[in-house]
Amino acid sequence: MRIGELAERCGTSTRMLRYYEQQGLLADRRDSLGYRRYHESDARLVQEILALQRIGFTLAEAKPFVECLRSGHDSGDACPASLEVYQHKLAALDTGIARLTAARDQVRSQLAAALARRTGALAEPCCEFTAADPAASTREGQS
Repeated sequence: MRIGELAERCGTSTRMLRYYEQQGLLADRRDSLGYRRYHESDARLVQEILALQRIGFTLAEAKPFVECLRSGHDSGDACPASLEVYQHKLAALDTGIARLTAARDQVRSQLAAALARRTGALAEPCCEFTAADPAASTREGQS
């Protein structure tokens, strides 16, 4: 099939398929007229790449999955290299979730403290600009 057919079938663009070729994820096969030609198995590779990208994998992280499919496995994650990428990705996600959870907890704590200060001081001004500044009124009277 030609590049346009593959792009349409996989729900991507021809430009993206060319980029996958540049990155070594798709083979650059040409017919006698110089048109790109793809096999049915290339559609499976592109679908695997797109599925991985949708869940946050980079193209570099997708390479072992593509290589696994190319070597004849039914699934891109049937090879040890793919499993290793899963493990690294999961560890990175866990670290990111922990960092975001800590940030959320800190913001929640600061919000609670700010609300407590505000409720405890409703009669008092909430910032320096609304506070009565005795020096300011003295200065204004001197003008």
